[in-house]
Amino acid sequence: MSNEIRNLEPKALWNNFADLNAVPRPSKKEGRVIEFIKKYGESLGLPTSVDETGNVIIKKPASTGMENRETVCLQSHLDMVHQKNNDTNFDFSTEGIQMYVDGDWVRAKGTTLGADNGIGVSTIMSILASKDIVHPALEALFTIDEETGMTGASGLKGGLLKAGILLNLDTEDDHELTIGCAGGVDVTANGNYYEESIPANTVGYLLTLKGLAGGHSGMEIHLGKGNANKLINRILQQASESFGIRVSSIDGGGLRNAIPRESKSELVVPKENEAAFKKFVESEGAVLKQEYATTDPGLQVILEPKEISGKVLSKEFQDTLLRAIYAAPNGIFRMSPDIKDLVQTSNNVARVLVKDSLYTIQNLTRSSVDSEKMDLAREIRCTFELTGAKVDFNGSYSGWTPKPETPIVKLMSGLYREMFKTEPLVDACHAGLECGIIGTNYPNMQMISFGPNILGAHSPDERVQISSVQKFWGFLIETLKRVPKQ
Repeated sequence: MSNEIRNLEPKALWNNFADLNAVPRPSKKEGRVIEFIKKYGESLGLPTSVDETGNVIIKKPASTGMENRETVCLQSHLDMVHQKNNDTNFDFSTEGIQMYVDGDWVRAKGTTLGADNGIGVSTIMSILASKDIVHPALEALFTIDEETGMTGASGLKGGLLKAGILLNLDTEDDHELTIGCAGGVDVTANGNYYEESIPANTVGYLLTLKGLAGGHSGMEIHLGKGNANKLINRILQQASESFGIRVSSIDGGGLRNAIPRESKSELVVPKENEAAFKKFVESEGAVLKQEYATTDPGLQVILEPKEISGKVLSKEFQDTLLRAIYAAPNGIFRMSPDIKDLVQTSNNVARVLVKDSLYTIQNLTRSSVDSEKMDLAREIRCTFELTGAKVDFNGSYSGWTPKPETPIVKLMSGLYREMFKTEPLVDACHAGLECGIIGTNYPNMQMISFGPNILGAHSPDERVQISSVQKFWGFLIETLKRVPKQ
């Protein structure tokens, strides 16, 4: 890794980020990073504990003269999204993230960077180790599994924390002070299907749709980016009707909280329709490139000859499945009627895997209104039940209701105006933040979320702005100085 990263300011933060990014930390496999943070707290001589869920809590006494101030909980999550480009040779289980400086940005080479939420974690580490930062009594809360279920926040028991204020360092726009967020639920359809032998007089092909921008399926759902699962299905469904293709497999998308960037399908086409099918794919690829030129300029549709050795979906099931995926809601479902420009409810058709008589379709449905979240989830369930699938709801979590009149919101809004001579955007976001879940066991805790500029989270294009990290750091340090008395 380039020493450029470690020489950035503030050095303590960037050095902690470099150390953290050497530790593999995928969601649900955080054992190594839990131990890393635990040892870090112990090395500082601070009271350090790991709760039964795996969350790490480190406590630091107030600096001199700040003993009568409200205790503050600094909170970030330890896990990161592991995504890479198909042509990137990288093993997340053994390798550290390969970072580099690109002008005012830090990026990773062909993978996610882990700035979400590694910058927050590294910031807290730096404050815990500091000998000269003025601060009240601190409780550092490092949660696990935020990205795929928020089980860390869900498993945090009441009574472990004494703080009256929680600062969540997990927002991705440095002019925003977030005071509310969406809840979510995983909607998963699973089923079996009948296979048939490959029809005679057919030719095999591999259809690949790739090069989409991807990104965070909450924070970036309003940008209209292409969803690889929906777009390849658009081609397959039309080709099934017009050219009699038979699908052998579909494999698209990955994590629920990432907009799918790639999908592929193995198929066969009758020889007499081969030329027309190839022309159609070429034409449809050009149409999609035009439609998504602004949001996904790298979109590619590639058709390659391939010998198909397996079987194909029965014609009846193929028609049913392709129609169901076509009909499945994706993207914005409803905008908030109360908060300007806020997506209220959405769905991401995140993963489609059809192979060897089994199929699964994974969705992440979000909303800041719980009743509407579940209404959309039921709509999706009904859609896929028509294919014969069993549809389950898992990992449901509530949103975070905005409370703009709390003292911490007023304090930080005024401080932002004082420091940066402009108004902050005090709003809610469409991502899932842990504040709402933590608040169920700590209902009287004041909460606010903020952070530096991070673009392309959950995709290999993820990057964090160096100057924005410096702005965020200064704002946080000044906030800690001004925390009100108990």
